[in-house]
Amino acid sequence: MARYLSAAEAARRLGVSRATLYAYVSRGLIRSQPGGKNRERDYLAEDVERLLQRKEQRRNPAKAVQEALHWGAPVLDSSLCLIRDGRLFYRGHDAVELSRRAAFEQVAALLWTGRMEEAEALFHSPFSPPRALERLRGELEGLSPVEAFQAVLPFAAAQDLAAYDLSPPAVGQAATRVLRLLVTVATGHDPQARPLAEALSRAWRGGTAAAPLLDQALILCAEHELNVSSFTVRCVASAGATPYAAVLAGLCAFQGSRHGRMVERVEAFLHEAEAAGARAALAAHLRRGEGVPGFGHKIYPEGDPRGRALLEALDARHGDAPALALVREVVGQVQQELGQQPTLDLGLAALARVLGLPPGAAMGVYAIGRTAGWVAHALEEYRSGRLIRPRARYIGPTPP
Repeated sequence: MARYLSAAEAARRLGVSRATLYAYVSRGLIRSQPGGKNRERDYLAEDVERLLQRKEQRRNPAKAVQEALHWGAPVLDSSLCLIRDGRLFYRGHDAVELSRRAAFEQVAALLWTGRMEEAEALFHSPFSPPRALERLRGELEGLSPVEAFQAVLPFAAAQDLAAYDLSPPAVGQAATRVLRLLVTVATGHDPQARPLAEALSRAWRGGTAAAPLLDQALILCAEHELNVSSFTVRCVASAGATPYAAVLAGLCAFQGSRHGRMVERVEAFLHEAEAAGARAALAAHLRRGEGVPGFGHKIYPEGDPRGRALLEALDARHGDAPALALVREVVGQVQQELGQQPTLDLGLAALARVLGLPPGAAMGVYAIGRTAGWVAHALEEYRSGRLIRPRARYIGPTPP
């Protein structure tokens, strides 16, 4: 759907007269801007759709609730993330701008406490990897970082009795232990007191040169409203489970091919494009009816700002890299043939290719970054004290 509608289109979509449409605008329900024809105004399609959803909710509450689970109307309140006009905000701060000037630890503190200044206290507490990690190292060989995260977290949780304290300060401390544990598992080294992006860069690139790009990627991955993994985390946290259990639940949802593993699908697509050419790889995907992974985000019809920001950062720092030339070719072909824009998944796959990161690292960065958001969602549920328990509408056989 186009981003803006004419007065006739908006009124027709809503099933109202133009006078009623103008009344909606005056009441602030629909935003408009000067149009290009006959001095008429254009009307934001997003607001028109939101108003339609509200009408449907009043007319048929049961149906509205059912559809809300599938890219529908908002179902709960949160102060963490706002997506509006193609932009992403963390607690009112533009996420792309944060990724350019802040550290990941500061953004995690912002999501957890509302104050970036809290990062100093949160991330400089003592940390010791769980004793079970040494015994598990042999078992972790051959696993991807995300699979290793899932294997280690239950053992770490069993040894961290302080994690059962669900007060906000205690959860923040437990969350920093979880994040440092994930980085330790991903790199094989305790990050100690250094920034997490720097620890990843040292382990994967032998120095700190890649730290700014990894920091930016972690921040852009940190939070994205009520996606399937974050909703899963909220359900688990609402039951009173520890932050370890909440993050583990998020990782389980994240492993799905429609969520975090989309990054792996993008990496496979880029590999096909490298072998056969961008156009041939695109044609093969379309003929198989598979769609094109890494392009076209439903929430961002004009382009995912996270993917765009990562690609711009790569271009600024590694503009002459052959791996980036391939990504540009793929992006150009998809835009030319389908008019679709890159997503965060494409940006992460490009980051891993350009920096030469180890297998599974792109998904590992995604999961580490998103852990900050998962903990923030868990904190909101701990504070609410309510159990998420929707009801199901039974449609099976009638009992005798």
